[in-house]
Amino acid sequence: MDRRSALVLLVVFGIGVFLAGLELIVTAVALPSILVDLVEPTGGSAWIELRKASWIVNGYLLAYVVTMPLSGRLADLWGARRLFMGALVLFVVGSALAGASQNLDQLIGARIIQGVGGGVLVPVATAAASHLFEGHDRPRALGVIGALTFLGMAAGPFVGAAILGGVHVEGAVERLGLEGGPLAAALAPSWRWIFYVNVPIGLIALTLAWAASSGWDTPRRAGRVDVIGAALFTVALASGLIGLTLLGSSRVAGLDVDPTIISAVLFVVAAIATALTVIRDVGQETPFLEVRLFRSVSFSSAAIVSLLTGYAFATAIIGGAVFVDRVLYGGPDDQRLALGALAGATAIGALVSGFAVRLMSLRLVTLIGLVAGAAGLIVMSTWTSAVSIEQVGLALGVFGFGFGLTVTPRSTAAVESAGRDAFGIASAVVTVARMIGMAIGLAILTAYGSTTIDRLYDRIYATPDGYTTVVPEELRDRPLRDPFVVEALEEWASREAAGIMVGLFVVAAGVMLVAIPPGLTLGGRRRSVAESVARTPTREGIERGEPTAVL
Repeated sequence: MDRRSALVLLVVFGIGVFLAGLELIVTAVALPSILVDLVEPTGGSAWIELRKASWIVNGYLLAYVVTMPLSGRLADLWGARRLFMGALVLFVVGSALAGASQNLDQLIGARIIQGVGGGVLVPVATAAASHLFEGHDRPRALGVIGALTFLGMAAGPFVGAAILGGVHVEGAVERLGLEGGPLAAALAPSWRWIFYVNVPIGLIALTLAWAASSGWDTPRRAGRVDVIGAALFTVALASGLIGLTLLGSSRVAGLDVDPTIISAVLFVVAAIATALTVIRDVGQETPFLEVRLFRSVSFSSAAIVSLLTGYAFATAIIGGAVFVDRVLYGGPDDQRLALGALAGATAIGALVSGFAVRLMSLRLVTLIGLVAGAAGLIVMSTWTSAVSIEQVGLALGVFGFGFGLTVTPRSTAAVESAGRDAFGIASAVVTVARMIGMAIGLAILTAYGSTTIDRLYDRIYATPDGYTTVVPEELRDRPLRDPFVVEALEEWASREAAGIMVGLFVVAAGVMLVAIPPGLTLGGRRRSVAESVARTPTREGIERGEPTAVL
């Protein structure tokens, strides 16, 4: 294939991984708007449906996590070209369905479809890029793929805020006389376009990939995919996450069973499914996760650090978005500043860590990152409704930079301890650990936040005069809808929301500190530039599943 065609395909791969990274962050910006539009509570706030709405994010994460380890095996069977294009089609279809969703159930289902596509795009794009480029061009191409994933995450807040603040579909719908029809419901409000924007971009990428010659396909080899292992892992993860989400719930819609009992049963199912996954994995020639890698202390430590920092990362993303919306009552521009600082600093930290490990030990870079991340979260735990949006952005930026610093050390420790023959699965497991940590963090945040919201909701709306217990005495003889009462309730809700977030940020800071002991076992050997070049993966290695970057 000529160089021009190869560069065009690199653009296509870049678009794919950029969109997959974008979807990890952009939904957090739009979540408040989505809740207001799709949830119709009998009274009070749409946030009472937070438990269910959390699966808008966790559904994507779950599908992403399960699909990623399978993608390497599937690429062997089908070839990277066919698999990448199929994943792009799924991602585009999922985006279109998400934008058109009329309720939370439809949106969660669409996000799962998106997640399946996104979980394939990153590893397969990496393998295909390695196949296309050789020599000194290969690490540059692979660097582009890795950078664009984080760039997509960094762009999420800006894209989300720009769409929410700049796309006003309602006016166009009214001018065209489409009010009240199905088309109007599919086009407005503006949050729908954070999903629709993926469709034309994805179609352009798909057209370019289709038009390119078949010379970029990777060789196909005979083999099998451990579907049973993947299914067991999915049951384990889904059961555990749902069980966590239901903790503290007073009821489960459609079921006349104590939610505590349901959570307990789900945890038992998760434990059994996890044990069966491990047992099956050990006995397979081509296992789903390769749990035997955990015999290495360094690899296990890298996975633990990835898991714990993923938990803290999810708390910072969703917690930051909720704080800006519910405590500061900020709009899209404020969300863009706060989450943009987090995502941008994460990308910078990841880039800096790649250079830092050449000069310092893996454990030292990790230690600096973990301490910085914990410090940022501790500062976040002191936030009140009086904090400025600039201070919010600064604290989130400090955390993001610290989190980013841990990326290369844990990735390097994992793949080096696994050995060259297991590079691919090692990189996948570490990435999966981070995503699982994020999903667990979101589930716990949802359970704690929803339990508190339910309690506060009952306090206000359980009786006609319940609100009088939280408003100033001089307003207690006024009706609930009185503007002064509404303002007083908003101030009270702001203070209560800040209190909720304090506890969550403190726990996340503690989790970052807990990651220090395993982080100190990642390795003390400094890596030189020569060593880095020597370890540049070969084409053959990538096609066997060896990593180029662990995100």
